[in-house]
Amino acid sequence: MPELPEVEVVRRGLARWIAGRTVTAVSVPDPRSIRRHALGTEDFRGNLLGATVLDVVRRGKFLWMPLADSAPGSQPYGGSLPHTALVAHLGMSGQLLVESPGQPHEKHLKVRITFSPREDAPEELRFIDQRIFGGLFVTSLVPTADGLPGGGIGTRGAAEIGPDVNGHASGTGWALVPAEAAHIGRDPLDPHFDIEAFHQKLRARKTGLKRALLDQGLVSGIGNIYADEALWAAKMHYARPTDTMRRPDTERIIHAARDVMVRALDAGGTSFDSLYVNVNGASGYFARSLNAYGREGKPCVRCAELGLSTLIRRDTFMNRSSYSCPACQPQPRNARL
Repeated sequence: MPELPEVEVVRRGLARWIAGRTVTAVSVPDPRSIRRHALGTEDFRGNLLGATVLDVVRRGKFLWMPLADSAPGSQPYGGSLPHTALVAHLGMSGQLLVESPGQPHEKHLKVRITFSPREDAPEELRFIDQRIFGGLFVTSLVPTADGLPGGGIGTRGAAEIGPDVNGHASGTGWALVPAEAAHIGRDPLDPHFDIEAFHQKLRARKTGLKRALLDQGLVSGIGNIYADEALWAAKMHYARPTDTMRRPDTERIIHAARDVMVRALDAGGTSFDSLYVNVNGASGYFARSLNAYGREGKPCVRCAELGLSTLIRRDTFMNRSSYSCPACQPQPRNARL
């Protein structure tokens, strides 16, 4: 499943190729991939035809494209705020590919959106999904609870990662978010992520640390892979009780998560599964740099540097796996498993 860095890589590609372009045609070969659009295929198509994609924004793993309608006198880049957005959720295996119309259709093509011609860009956006857990839908934008921009990496991320083709990292600054994503917490790369508020909520959870990191309502975008990597980097056990976290501990785990995800962005994301690709069809390479996840029985690289021969262990966790070093990340006596 794609996690935050993979989704951000896709967002950047979409921002480069489709932002500012107008939808001229919509085809839905498989309506199951727009099942979240409750009013059906024709309404989905009607909401998109003639609309201009203003930007591509992300919060955690949610992507959305604010739309300006085609009504005469509309002001897509100033004046009135956008009211709707095309939302994309990649699920387990969703792909968003930018293709030329002449390219053969992919086996699991679900939705095809055609955009106004641009000399340097392909005209089609294709949504491919083998497992059909992801999807597209058009929805209303609502004000953010804190009055701050709905999503984005912003200045902090731009300094660490570099701006995208439009000179910013993610989002226009509109304090809007899709209604379906309003409950999702901000992610560690968001400049408006409030670490003090996160710390207080974390301590109040009274659960294990990894469970809290995977709670998208508390902090978004951290999935199983990057949780294990951040915990290894911070030398913390996944079952550490959250109510024992001091402020420096909270800062350490968030900084570790941020660092891991920034490095993954540089590599284009992880790629354990050929189903994850960016908009140009290329896979990520960060899997080659993992220190904990998927390394059961292999030496801990940090211990090896100290002359120790400690092997990474795997534990069953929430019907998944959790990887850690028993020496670097000892299990606390009061562990919350």
